[in-house]
Amino acid sequence: MPEGRINKEHDLGYKHLLTHKKTFIQLLRSFVKEDWVKEIDESQVMLINKSYVLQDFKEKESDIVYRLKIKDRNVIFYCLLELQSSVDYQMPLRLLFYMIEIWRDILKNTEHHEAERKGFKLPCIVPIVLYNGVNNWTVCRSFREMLDGSEIFSNHVLDFNYILFDVNRYEEEELLGLANLISGVFLLDQKIDSEQLKDRLVKMIEILGDLSEEEFGLFKGWLKWILKPRISEELRFKIDDILEKSRPTEVENMVYNLANTIDEMTQKAMEKGIEEGIQKGIQKGIEEGIQKGIEEGLQKGIKEGVLKVAKSALEKGAGIDFVASITELDIEIVKKLKEEIERTK
Repeated sequence: MPEGRINKEHDLGYKHLLTHKKTFIQLLRSFVKEDWVKEIDESQVMLINKSYVLQDFKEKESDIVYRLKIKDRNVIFYCLLELQSSVDYQMPLRLLFYMIEIWRDILKNTEHHEAERKGFKLPCIVPIVLYNGVNNWTVCRSFREMLDGSEIFSNHVLDFNYILFDVNRYEEEELLGLANLISGVFLLDQKIDSEQLKDRLVKMIEILGDLSEEEFGLFKGWLKWILKPRISEELRFKIDDILEKSRPTEVENMVYNLANTIDEMTQKAMEKGIEEGIQKGIQKGIEEGIQKGIEEGLQKGIKEGVLKVAKSALEKGAGIDFVASITELDIEIVKKLKEEIERTK
């Protein structure tokens, strides 16, 4: 499936999850280690059902906006979902554009006499970026770092820092220790293979069993958005069926049924890869055989194809013994391939 489509599914999945007020507050309380988080008044948290996406970025943005109160002060949280593999070094500038757009909208909807009175103040805007890419986030964290010569002018130039939730940088132990909906989502959304996905689902059985009915429904919805684009049409129906029938009291059955489906998905992908790899190997052998001899080229092509298949299967999480049995390669060769893959990670 094209990366753009997967990113779109992630946008929708996370947006559905984080537009749930309690989950958004859980995100802040779980990962923001600042005193003001404790002062959030849950009864005053309100989702602003409006997007501030600008024309320049309309193809890539997905945002979530909340208005809430902290110590009787109005605060706006602007959360930008950056769900792509590469980092955008213009991020602080993009965030500034959105912050200005929000303030402009507030002023436009404020009575003129009110906006001009001496005590009028705009609400603070706290910018947030949620990033799930594999690459390290190397974008500057403060706006001032984007300004040439900012060190000369000190406090005379604009500055702000944004909050970054970098999904792939959290440790598995930390996420399991938090034991809540949002940490479980991050745990499964990290860059992991199918075996790790199954392992983490099993580790989450107790966590999932403790979720409220509402949270469990949100988790299942998110899982649908994330898993379905990666699997065949046939298996999507299975995923749908498993999740639709599952209840918080039946978490263990749900997890093991999902694990079996992931196994089936991996097996089908492996079989397809083997078939395609052998065909490519044969084709390559035939092409080389035109110049070096049909027989020699064919054998070489098949061997290269089989090696490629073995490597691909190992990268997808297949075991050494399994790969050796399906490719008929010597187990020592398979072990060396595995070591080579580990070295290049």
